[in-house]
Amino acid sequence: MHGYDKEGRPDQHPKRRGSVTSTMSRPSVDVTPLSESPAAVALFCHGGTADSTTPPSDGALSLLRMRAIQHAVRDRLEEQGIEPWLLRYRFAGWNGSRADAAHDTRWALDEVSRRHGDIPVVLVGHSMGGRAAIRAAGHPAVRAVCALAPWVPPNDPVSQLRGKTLVIAHGRGDRWVPARGSLEFALRAKHVTPQTARFTLPGGHSLLRRAHAWHELVREVVSAGLGFEPFGPTLTNAFQQEPPAGLTAPL
Repeated sequence: MHGYDKEGRPDQHPKRRGSVTSTMSRPSVDVTPLSESPAAVALFCHGGTADSTTPPSDGALSLLRMRAIQHAVRDRLEEQGIEPWLLRYRFAGWNGSRADAAHDTRWALDEVSRRHGDIPVVLVGHSMGGRAAIRAAGHPAVRAVCALAPWVPPNDPVSQLRGKTLVIAHGRGDRWVPARGSLEFALRAKHVTPQTARFTLPGGHSLLRRAHAWHELVREVVSAGLGFEPFGPTLTNAFQQEPPAGLTAPL
């Protein structure tokens, strides 16, 4: 069973194999440009580990998992003019107060503005990527965050979420990053942004069980968070309910 270390960080050491494509000097993004200028961007942030200054490899499971989610929703997003980006961190680790993944996420948000001007962004993150997405939510381009099994230690800030939409989903059987952590975070976030919802699903940290449900949630949060469609009744009801209702509902 995997849990937290003494500083509240997930005790995890992902496998690294294959060729290294990130550099230590700057992060990068994998993106296939749309044929026309995008109306918005969905930025996908993969998971990682607590401490590592090794660049994530092409074969890192956390990167492959997020790429699979990106590919599962890409066609439907592109039909709406939403360009999917996959962030590649400089390092596989969060690395304490350096918060490298959060800095790289902010770099990617600035890169969206540099390439496309003032267009909105929804952040989608898994595990450490969920933490990075939440931490970077204060960027003016961000409209919403979809955090999948996010690693959010007890003292992580919530003030940057003011005025944003936050949707969290977590596997009830997650032994790597226990779901209680995201519930405690969601309870704090709800006081900052009423547009907060959290759901639980069967399965663990890999998001493989009921994969379609995870993918459909991501697609809805991105599209509705950007205003391309209304939120469906499940999310709308969760936003409107007083905590803890709306933060503990099964999906």
